[in-house]
Amino acid sequence: MDSVHKQHRIIMCAHINKYSHGSHEQSRVSRIMSFIDEIIIVYARLSCHQSCMKVLLALAALLFLPGSASLLRPLPATDGSGEGVGSVISRPMFEEMLKHRGDLGCPGGFYTYDAFIAAAEAFPSFGNTGGLETRRRELAAFFGQTSHETRGGWKGAPDGKYSWGYCWIEQIKPPSIYCNASYVGYPCAPGKNYHGRGPIQLTWNFNYGRAGQNLSLDLLNKPETATKNATVAFMTAMWFWMTTQPPKPSCHDVIIGQWVPSIEDKEAGRIPGFGVITNIVNRGECGHGFDTRCDSRIGFYDRYCNMLGADVGENLDCYDQKPFDLEYGGHNTPHMYSSV
Repeated sequence: MDSVHKQHRIIMCAHINKYSHGSHEQSRVSRIMSFIDEIIIVYARLSCHQSCMKVLLALAALLFLPGSASLLRPLPATDGSGEGVGSVISRPMFEEMLKHRGDLGCPGGFYTYDAFIAAAEAFPSFGNTGGLETRRRELAAFFGQTSHETRGGWKGAPDGKYSWGYCWIEQIKPPSIYCNASYVGYPCAPGKNYHGRGPIQLTWNFNYGRAGQNLSLDLLNKPETATKNATVAFMTAMWFWMTTQPPKPSCHDVIIGQWVPSIEDKEAGRIPGFGVITNIVNRGECGHGFDTRCDSRIGFYDRYCNMLGADVGENLDCYDQKPFDLEYGGHNTPHMYSSV
């Protein structure tokens, strides 16, 4: 299965799961009709060829056969070792890590464990490279960065402010539509806003465009997809995490120890550690001494490392790191903005 077909399967399963519950015979016909309606929507969004439509229809028939629901459960996200991210972060662990999402004032119940596992299937190396210590550290770093981006805690919050990640689905009161028309390869759609959405708070038209290309989704014309489908939301965050953006390495390569800093990086103070990941995600927090945003990321990361049994490593901040140069020709705007 190639990557495009795998990503289509994940997206289809996210929709299929909405109709795969319930066993009463009287609901069978209505569920079939609802799923057929959903097929039409998915068909249009994925721009399927005729063969893709046949697969969707076959799934519709298969869905309602006795015992078929188990066929549609997300496959373990694995690199072939038989492990998978689910072996590091179980459902109970996920719930404890993000224990206040869905609470009053933290409307992040949208983010589910099933969506996280399904999204990780599209990125088999994510959280699944190296030994157990490395895998734990990567997942702690991913949730540390994304929890800061979606944070809702405050000083004196129940269980501590670092227990309040994944509160927000999209940026609150964005100051602009985050459209840079100079990036002609990723033209902004009329009336669309490219503010922060999802766990990593993906921002700017060029990021939506590139993520959409990789995920086979039209995120330039439909950026709101990242707020309506939790699997897609996680996939946009994992895409950013796994993707090299020259001159920046990928967050994944840094945390698993594959990134080797250049002479220029070393002169700029950019050496392996969690701090470089912050520099990748939001360079605006780096190079000017202590920054409360950077400190917040470290706080979440430290909590998750403790929960998962991983060592935090060295070089946690980017206070003294020179920010990475901007890609795409050097526009003086950071790629990521917090939702709060």
